[in-house]
Amino acid sequence: QVQLVESGGGLVQPGGSLRLSCAVSGRTITIYDMGWFRQAPGKEREFVTAVRWSSGSTYYADSVKGRFIISRDNAKNTVYLQMNRLEPEDTAVYYCAAGTGYRGSLSSRLSDYDYWGQGTQVTVSS
Repeated sequence: QVQLVESGGGLVQPGGSLRLSCAVSGRTITIYDMGWFRQAPGKEREFVTAVRWSSGSTYYADSVKGRFIISRDNAKNTVYLQMNRLEPEDTAVYYCAAGTGYRGSLSSRLSDYDYWGQGTQVTVSS
């Protein structure tokens, strides 16, 4: 089992920045990939970004490329999402997810992630 706990959400003005954290515990040795997803009111959950736990290679959705940065600290078992130049359209609940199966390339599919956190709210508004 893997447990994930997100933190760092809040209210920020357009153009501002926010950093989310995801604390990972349990059988971390089984993790291949970590991802961030988000779900806005009335919309489906969507992929934001992912990182390979071992190598640090990354993959971003086009909507956040150049603005968001995913990173991981293996020693602290923590994954971060640095969000810059935030827009009102980024308002959503952000979820951390862990994938325990090796799939070659990083995945944007929800079904490829086995464990999920409870989510943290990010609101971008003036």
